[in-house]
Amino acid sequence: MTRGTQTLTERVLSDHLAEGELIPGERIDVTVDQVLLHDVLGPLVWMEFEALGLEQVQTDIAAQHCDHQTLQIGSADADTHRYLRTATQRYGGQFSKPGNGICHQVQREQWIRPGDLLVGCDSHSPTMGGFGAIGIGAGGLDVALAMAGDSYTLETPEVVNVRLTGELDDWATAKDVILELLRRYSVKSGVGTVFEFTGPGVATLSVPERCTITNMATELGATSAIFPSDDRTRRHLRRLGREDDFVPKQPDENAEYHGQIVVDLSEVEPLIATPSMPDNVVPVSEVAGTPIDQAIVGTCTNGSYADIATVADVVTDETIAARTDAIVAPASKRSVELLAREGETTELYAAGVSISESTCGPCIGQGHIPAPDAVSLRAFNRNFGGRSGQADDSVYLASPAVVAASAVAGEIVDPRDGELTPPSVTLPENMTRRHDEIIEPDPTVAVERGETIGTVPPGDSLASTVTGPVITKTGDNITTDHIVPADAEVISLWSDPQACADYTLLRVDESFPQKAREAAGGWIVAGENWGQGSSRENAALELAVLDVHGVIAKSFARIHFENLVNFGVVPLQLADPTVHDRIDTGSDLTVVGDIVDQIDHGADTLTLTTGDDWTFEVRVDLTADQRETVVAGGKLAALRAADGWSGVISTL
Repeated sequence: MTRGTQTLTERVLSDHLAEGELIPGERIDVTVDQVLLHDVLGPLVWMEFEALGLEQVQTDIAAQHCDHQTLQIGSADADTHRYLRTATQRYGGQFSKPGNGICHQVQREQWIRPGDLLVGCDSHSPTMGGFGAIGIGAGGLDVALAMAGDSYTLETPEVVNVRLTGELDDWATAKDVILELLRRYSVKSGVGTVFEFTGPGVATLSVPERCTITNMATELGATSAIFPSDDRTRRHLRRLGREDDFVPKQPDENAEYHGQIVVDLSEVEPLIATPSMPDNVVPVSEVAGTPIDQAIVGTCTNGSYADIATVADVVTDETIAARTDAIVAPASKRSVELLAREGETTELYAAGVSISESTCGPCIGQGHIPAPDAVSLRAFNRNFGGRSGQADDSVYLASPAVVAASAVAGEIVDPRDGELTPPSVTLPENMTRRHDEIIEPDPTVAVERGETIGTVPPGDSLASTVTGPVITKTGDNITTDHIVPADAEVISLWSDPQACADYTLLRVDESFPQKAREAAGGWIVAGENWGQGSSRENAALELAVLDVHGVIAKSFARIHFENLVNFGVVPLQLADPTVHDRIDTGSDLTVVGDIVDQIDHGADTLTLTTGDDWTFEVRVDLTADQRETVVAGGKLAALRAADGWSGVISTL
């Protein structure tokens, strides 16, 4: 990228650049306009923000959403929501009430503006790219620091141009566009990349369609994704009552990219991700005839008014198959209100579709959990094994149109082969709400901390000599869902790290917490893409609570890597991936030499020795700031020790 001819990504980053140069791979600091929090990661963020000792958030918008624990299955959830409401009011944020909607949907309805830079404690924050903004998923501590007025640090991404031509045909949807990219590439192909969409096909896609695509760019491992802000953006903001927020944002005509992908929309066909990974994509025709027990449309990916109205259009004058449970979960109450106003609610109920809460619940295994051996077809973003709440689940991902047509048939269908009429949905010109259910700041409110709110460990500095057993060893693609589950039993404990630690990695190694406590310091050895998926910082924090020295992996997912650093758990990458097969659980691993001295002095590699007297090398892929952080014992500990910090790091 050059300053003379800028991509849209570079233009937005340049507008927010606080330090560094836009050279791919180089670290830069950027200012943050908006932050996004939700109710299972938000408590830690507010605990961390309180620890910084500041009086008010510094970003334009600090939005706290309550979307995961909406049903408040136990009193702990309501107790957590009370803490979140009072902390948000006290420190100057905006609080979206439980049931008001999913964070990404409400944020884009209420606040996001073209050209903004948002950092969210949720991995699907790239959703904002549908409005011509940059949204980046991050760990909660990084979000807390942004709220405190600190810049956000990231590696300058490479920008890949996804050039769209043509126009989607009947039954092909925006969901199929992102599934096509996942079919061509993989869940880790986009690491260090922003996907920037250009070309004549862009103008054929509505803003909700664009948001579906940018939302699931996360499943490619991307840092973010972005569409230009154009006349369709202006019209959509007008529908939302926010036309004054419109700013045109386009790349330069001769902008230079690091690669180009061409997608002819007219050639996109209905696709489906088969169990149990979003990139296991095939044409839906290949699995047509598979009986389905459950069909669900919703989440931050496909829960907009347009998505649910598509289901209503498909099932009008039809009946859901007897063997299939059909559910829609509109992503916000605004969508629910519009569905009722436009008459789609009647069609859904008449066909036998249930309308559920505006919540993330089913996506994370809270509610609508499939029966054993059941097949669930979902218009969601992820189908990681066990994520639905059923350990041996069989979850497929498809568009709302395919899910609806299949629910009528009772089996997966290629709707092009049937007699159903292709859906045709027009967005209402007025998409405003009578009441937005946002509670504004009030600095007179006292923060109410219930029993559900625990403490964040302050972090101990790294010892010069590091030795300990391999507590557990895993294969590839271990997700943050595997590390810290999001089911109803565990998710209520996320705001209490000490209690949550007892559930760490149980889905991989049921004895892990006990072994970790007994070891009082040890290692995890992992395969490729350790920590993919959700941005939940608990997946790193709980390892720190259990005194895990570090994770030695073939490779790491971006956000989880940053979270490990933030909590002083050392991430190390195997120099020779084949060594993974030689390391046994229970083996003692010792870093040769003074690890603190080596990291401090910029060592690129460390040597470890095993109890069997053979050695291997690991890469230390850390920046100068990250080295300082892990040596200090985490970012809060590093801030406490730093000169010139204006906040007051309180007892955690």
